[in-house]
Amino acid sequence: MRADRTPSDARGRVLRRALISALVPLSLTLVQCGKAPSPAALAANSQANVQVVAKTNQKVASGDTFEDRFPAPQFKERFPSASESLLQRQMSDFSPKRAVQQQPEQAPYKVASLEPQVPYKRPAREDLTTLVSMKSSAFPYFGNNPASDAPFLNIAKGDRRGHRSYSGRVFWQDETYNDSRVLVHVPEHFDVRKPGVIVVFFHGNGATLERDVRDRQLVPKQITDSGVNAVLLAPQMAVNAADSSAGKFWQPGGFKRFMAESAEHLARVTGDPNSARAFASMPIVIVGYSGGFLPTAWSLEVGGISDRVRGVVLLDAVYGELDKFASWIESHRSGFFVSAYTRHTARRDRELMSMLRQKGISVAEDMDQPLRPGSVVFVETADGITHRDYVTRAWTQDPLKDVLVKMAATPSLALTRVASSR
Repeated sequence: MRADRTPSDARGRVLRRALISALVPLSLTLVQCGKAPSPAALAANSQANVQVVAKTNQKVASGDTFEDRFPAPQFKERFPSASESLLQRQMSDFSPKRAVQQQPEQAPYKVASLEPQVPYKRPAREDLTTLVSMKSSAFPYFGNNPASDAPFLNIAKGDRRGHRSYSGRVFWQDETYNDSRVLVHVPEHFDVRKPGVIVVFFHGNGATLERDVRDRQLVPKQITDSGVNAVLLAPQMAVNAADSSAGKFWQPGGFKRFMAESAEHLARVTGDPNSARAFASMPIVIVGYSGGFLPTAWSLEVGGISDRVRGVVLLDAVYGELDKFASWIESHRSGFFVSAYTRHTARRDRELMSMLRQKGISVAEDMDQPLRPGSVVFVETADGITHRDYVTRAWTQDPLKDVLVKMAATPSLALTRVASSR
């Protein structure tokens, strides 16, 4: 029986040894995993962690803050220079563009049809009114005041410069004399291919182009409603201030430069670059309201193109410069002159009438007749007509419209009516 159990015991001992041989390395591994790291290993790991943390902190400090990820825009980024990828644009770039008429394609042969052919109609257009910045406009102005031959900006406060007016009030350059925009109006019926006229409107004191010239005095609307083939230019003078300063229109040739630059802008606004030459030679009518008498007078005296001026209209505006108005009337008998006035300017208007009569120039005192070359008309308006509303209500409702209609009724003034009276 021992002989029979011996092989069995031997096999058991072999299995036990094999099992022990397999379990001993595993137990040693488990024991090692349960031990705390040695000081040397801890020191090495700590140094590595410090370096990782330092690198991480350096990265956060240098490139992961809110300011680094979302940097504040720089001034030059909001207003790129001309050499950068974003192009600078003028106000005229955003004005509505008129559709260019596409000519129907001509077929090489005629097509027979039993149905009547509908004639091609030009798509309807609308009035175009926009603001355009011009270098030659009245302001900014850094020259002299010709009345005193002293710098126009005659007062300073820190970095600010301003103008002390005759009344003693100070107007600052950055608030009052820094707007170079011009109100441009082209009626929907205007046709540059036909004889036309450019109306230049000098607004009075305390005015802005949008609030007063366009919306309150309705100057663009009067131009359109007259039906005359005319466009409007109204430069911004002193902004919303009791000041009549003429700015660049004081300078010799200033009005000429303004009209030359305007011709280029009008050509672009109307969508026909080739029309610049037509605008550059088109007759001019200057309208001065109230304080607009000063840029009107200086434009006639030293503007450089007084021969292109076919008419001058003063709306309660003869506050001075009588010699300049009398000189232009005397030397330009092919043009017309109209001055309408209230009691505020009556004395000076009567003085100007007397000066002209002494020169042998005939003067009319009503607006009942068409305006002809050489017409000189003074119209006193009735009591109750206010100076503030004078551009829309003088001797008649919409006096500027009335002047244009009477002017267009005279063929010798080379103007055409291209629309019926509204």
